Amino acid sequence: MDLDDFYTVPEVADILSLGITRVRRLIEEKTLGAIYIDGVLRIPKSFIKDGAAFSALKGTLILLEDAGFEPGEAAEWMITEEPSLGVKPIDALLAGRKAEVRRVAQALL
Repeated sequence: MDLDDFYTVPEVADILSLGITRVRRLIEEKTLGAIYIDGVLRIPKSFIKDGAAFSALKGTLILLEDAGFEPGEAAEWMITEEPSLGVKPIDALLAGRKAEVRRVAQALL
């Protein structure tokens, strides 16, 4: 994974004009996904759109966790190319393909 594709929690706090504790709460609430890389919690840059957490992300992260994914695994799935979509799930979400992404996530149950 290229670290240039990720923000740290303090960077996201600055971008969203929130405290670090609030960013961690957004991660706990599945509004944002995050992955530990080299012991540092990182948020994929693609999860932030127009200075806010990308709204379509939350429901998909919840579906993935219902399918048995750990939070970090769910975030990693979102940024890894999914053969059935032909792109990374986050890219499909950003392109407005929410129903399709969620169908694929639902099939993982």
